[in-house]
Amino acid sequence: MRLRRKSWIPAALDNFSDWLVRFEDGATYKGRWAEVFGRTAPLHVEVGTGKGRFVSQMALRDSHVNYLGIERELEVIYYALEKAKEAEIANLRLMEADVARLEELFAPGEIDRLFINFCDPWPKKRHAKRRLTHVDFLALYRRVVKKGGEIHFKTDNRGLFDFSLEQFAEAGLPMKDVTFDLVADARPDNIMTEYEEKFSSKGTPICRCVVVLE
Repeated sequence: MRLRRKSWIPAALDNFSDWLVRFEDGATYKGRWAEVFGRTAPLHVEVGTGKGRFVSQMALRDSHVNYLGIERELEVIYYALEKAKEAEIANLRLMEADVARLEELFAPGEIDRLFINFCDPWPKKRHAKRRLTHVDFLALYRRVVKKGGEIHFKTDNRGLFDFSLEQFAEAGLPMKDVTFDLVADARPDNIMTEYEEKFSSKGTPICRCVVVLE
């Protein structure tokens, strides 16, 4: 569900110029994202970054990686920007954009790792092509993620997870680290999104897998 627009947010975004990348500017950096960060480093991108807990914590942990969070809802980007500014995270940028437009932003193979966390499951069959793990989207990711790069996928929706595993197999993409209950596995390196913490605390199993692009 799209959030109600807050009239004060566009002006407030001017306070985060060190972290916010406007879509029109991002398109000009296609193939040159290292310039945005002022250094050459692996580029990890989270699509649907929400309020930014995951991507900001990842960036703080992995200072050797350039992180970009993409979110189509301007209202939630604001809260992600607050986190980035408060912690002065130099290796993090945030941008309002739709995942369907990735090829306008990145050159072939420019992304080293793509994170898809708790995307809309689009449960109705007629909406299957809108799911971010549909084979059509996988073909898109293949064009912007380098060979040998990875997609890290997490969801609390078992139906979406089963569908995704089928789509990965259909696309001929190898999978590893597949789990149907990430919390029970007690992996110490797992960083939770806000959504993940909320539902895992209620006992909802979190599914996760890593897909290798070949």
